[in-house]
Amino acid sequence: MSMKPENQDQAVHRPGPAKQDNKKHKTGRHRSKGTLEILKKGRTAQNSAKSKANHQLSRMERRHQAKILRKTKTENVLNEKRRSLNVPHLVAVIPLSNNVFVNEKLMEMTNVLQKADVKLKTSVASEGYSHLWIEQFKQAFTFIRPDCSSVLGLLDTLKVVDTILFMVSADVGFDQDVDLLMTCILAQGLPSTVVAITDLEKIPIKKQNETKQCIQKDIENWLPDEKVSKIDTSTDILNVLRRISSQKKRSITFRDKRPHLLAEELAFIPSSDDNVGTMKVTGFLRGQALSVNSLIHIPGWGDFQMEQIDLTSNDFIKSFTGKDVQTTILETANPKLQENLVCENIPDPMDAEQTWPTDEEMKEATSKNKRMIKRVPQGMSVYQSAWIPDEESDHDDENTESDEDSDDFYSIEDENSDNEIKSMLDDHMETMSMTSVASEAPIEADKYDLQFDLDEEEKILNKIKEAKADQMFPDEVDTPNDMPARIRFQKYRGLQSFRTSPWDVKENLPPEYARIFQFENFDRTRKRMFKNLENITGAMPDWYITVHVKNIPSKMFHSRDARNPVVLFGLLPHEQKMSVLNVVLKRPSTVHFDEPIKSKSELIFQCGFRRFTAEPIFSQHTNGNKFKYERFFHQDSIVVATMFAPIVYPPCSVIAMKYCKDGSFQIIGNGSVLSVNPDRVIVKRTVLSGHPFKVHKHSAVVRFMFFNREDIDWFKPVELRTKYGRRGHIKEPLGTHGHMKCGFDGQVKSQDTFDIC
Repeated sequence: MSMKPENQDQAVHRPGPAKQDNKKHKTGRHRSKGTLEILKKGRTAQNSAKSKANHQLSRMERRHQAKILRKTKTENVLNEKRRSLNVPHLVAVIPLSNNVFVNEKLMEMTNVLQKADVKLKTSVASEGYSHLWIEQFKQAFTFIRPDCSSVLGLLDTLKVVDTILFMVSADVGFDQDVDLLMTCILAQGLPSTVVAITDLEKIPIKKQNETKQCIQKDIENWLPDEKVSKIDTSTDILNVLRRISSQKKRSITFRDKRPHLLAEELAFIPSSDDNVGTMKVTGFLRGQALSVNSLIHIPGWGDFQMEQIDLTSNDFIKSFTGKDVQTTILETANPKLQENLVCENIPDPMDAEQTWPTDEEMKEATSKNKRMIKRVPQGMSVYQSAWIPDEESDHDDENTESDEDSDDFYSIEDENSDNEIKSMLDDHMETMSMTSVASEAPIEADKYDLQFDLDEEEKILNKIKEAKADQMFPDEVDTPNDMPARIRFQKYRGLQSFRTSPWDVKENLPPEYARIFQFENFDRTRKRMFKNLENITGAMPDWYITVHVKNIPSKMFHSRDARNPVVLFGLLPHEQKMSVLNVVLKRPSTVHFDEPIKSKSELIFQCGFRRFTAEPIFSQHTNGNKFKYERFFHQDSIVVATMFAPIVYPPCSVIAMKYCKDGSFQIIGNGSVLSVNPDRVIVKRTVLSGHPFKVHKHSAVVRFMFFNREDIDWFKPVELRTKYGRRGHIKEPLGTHGHMKCGFDGQVKSQDTFDIC
């Protein structure tokens, strides 16, 4: 018989929400409430951010939101079209066939439209451009005929056009230079494109469709999404013009972020000094607003200042709009606010109490560092060769290994100050031009040998051998027999870890670094410059203006090629100044340049709107604070080229080219601007290798790494590594001929190779 608990039916009190919650007096160990109040004085209460639950939009709300966004984008596009309605659409006509003559085709297109009773107006600018206005579209066009024989002039023209009209003859097909041409255009930045077929009526009717499909297939190699059109009848021409005017303009960042102008009229006013004068450039301003106090850049000419900007009337626009604009002065340069043309910093000789070398001292040091080269008959001893007179030479012998590593630099600072840069100016590579194709006719051996340069062939062969050796055994260098290794590699240091070992970026800066400019925070400056574009006052986009550019050399103006248009770009602040420019490059797959590209070779760079020559050094494109120096720009590699160059704000496309001896050039790489950073440390890595002489468990006797006892003692603190992953140190030298005893952290194999790197 079980007994009932005594308190089973007794009610239990449960506190409700209004229960009083007394403050806990847990002040922590050895601290009273008074101490906490003293510590709390002056502090503000921290407001805890309450996270609000995200409101889930209903289906109707999402539809309404998408409708508003779509309407806003449509209004922006329409406003942009209305704003530029009276501005001609720039069209560059580029033939891709030999028998396509642009002038005749444009006249033929105009005649076909006039015979079809299409209402239009035509005009020709003083620089040779053809203006066309179609009443049906209410759109004006400006057709530019660039000189395709000059690729650099063609690229300058394509920097400012809105659309490229490629013309292909159905009767002939593509030209043999199309690969080089299209590679350069795509590398620079491709605007909107239209591909048109001409001479299709010359093809039999049964083969016209097949011919069009073949051209469509070929053009897809460069423009995969492009559809080929015909321009034989008036309907075809109107369809092409409608497509040009209505298609979306492709954005090119380096162009759209800067004011630019295509010169339709040019005039030169000589000043009191006959060597210079003022050039008046007239045309439609595009891109961004242009201030008279800023600087402008003319590709191939340089940077210049402006005197004033005028608002000018355009007779062609007046003919179909009826609106006339009186010529008025918009802005006049203010000397106090105008940007200067100073591109280099002037170093202070007394800065930091450092004695600065003068120009005479620099020239004297350069002359002392010239190498003495002797031409010695084969088999002559060193004692006999001492009686031969010395001959000074400014260039290095490329057949020796010391040519590549005699600079012994460990960062960009030492490399840029190396005197061997000058010797690379004459190191050109002989390459067949795209335009000069060898004839198929047989050539006599004697005539062929007259054009054969044996010395040049040997130089190219040695370069190819060096490039292959660099690919097979990267960074490995033979220890010289005639020079102590401790002197040969005295600028090098042993790094325990390439990634984590510290390196002072301001150590041993060359004198040239005192003449360049550096940003405290380059990314922040770039963002601020792009943001300030909205606040610029002056000439606005789509205005027809006249820019007065001062101090133009008269010889430069009168010697210009009239076939290449004059293009004007407005510079952002600081873009005229020199700094260290880093660009990422890769080898193009469509154009093959088989000769190796050695570091410090003279190359032509086109960075957006600017073109210059430089002697860059190559490094790996990796993460970290140190980057390994690359001796060659190999075919399937991506490298970073570092050079002294004017400042360019990214994003900006880059093309690297190399001149050949026949006057032509080859494109060797394309990419984009990475940064403007003088603190980028480029480390040259050198590996000294040795071979095992005796092996016993964890120790080995190594030879052929050094050839004297003093070098072994010098490199004793540096860690040894093997190809099989063992690590160790030099214990002691054995004898006087470079043998040394080494200990490792594991079993050593007899087929292993020992390195110091």
